Amino acid sequence: MAARVAGYKAGMTDLVTPPLPFEAQSLLQTASRFETPCGSGAMVWHTWGQAARRPELAPLVLLHGGSGSWMHWLRNIPALVASGRWVLVPDLPGFGDSAVPPGGSDADALPEPVEAGLNILVGKAACDLVGFSFGGMVAGFIAERFAARAARVVLVGAPGLGVALEKAIRLRAWRHLADAGERDAIHRHNLAALMLYREEAITELALRLHIANVVRDRMKGRSLARTDALAQSLARLRCPVHAIYGCEDALYRGKLDLLQAALQKAPDFRGLALIENAGHWVQFERAGAFDAALIAALDAGL
Repeated sequence: MAARVAGYKAGMTDLVTPPLPFEAQSLLQTASRFETPCGSGAMVWHTWGQAARRPELAPLVLLHGGSGSWMHWLRNIPALVASGRWVLVPDLPGFGDSAVPPGGSDADALPEPVEAGLNILVGKAACDLVGFSFGGMVAGFIAERFAARAARVVLVGAPGLGVALEKAIRLRAWRHLADAGERDAIHRHNLAALMLYREEAITELALRLHIANVVRDRMKGRSLARTDALAQSLARLRCPVHAIYGCEDALYRGKLDLLQAALQKAPDFRGLALIENAGHWVQFERAGAFDAALIAALDAGL
């Protein structure tokens, strides 16, 4: 049966819930699915590679971005599993198929339910925490609050570093539109404005993944991304910290020197890898180059 996204209202219009893209459905068929407690409901996890994992490697936890789901990592999971990792990818609380968190509506409300889920799934094992965008803030907050959980942190396009944009990125509203074609045009615009650098990267797959994600976002009013909350947490981390960003990330274009300086607040900062011709959603836009950079970061020091 095709997986389907949750229904929602868009202004005056009830929209038909679209199926997940074929590529996502196919990858889900190879996953193990788990639920862990979250507020009044459950947090949904998908995992790959446990049986064939290299036992010396830490469990690898991938945390998606805002208005996202596990599908932000769709193009990366196979390569990471092939490298011998046990890969665990949740829908973060308030996104995808997971219930909203009990204690807030921003990244600082998520460490406790994520940690509780990891305690059920991997016990006390230290994990490699890789966080994209909003998920990067969550990874940093987990590593600060639950230091024993973090073997290392890898930040991917993470905000919350106190590097302000000179001009705000304006995303267009779409929920009020009744026409599917008009909505798709707005989604393409928003992908170009924030997520992807090259026009040819806005493929039909990128569009369908984005739509399947944003319709299930129930975490409204997020604002920590516009502060230096992550930078403050980084200064208190005890684990190694790596970073991978697209050179053309809309959040940092022209400010990569300030990004580097903010990341260096981590006492054990191991370096910033920049992926050329890639924007914010770097792991989708340049999956091969990103996977190589991530595996190199994860293997560092082994």
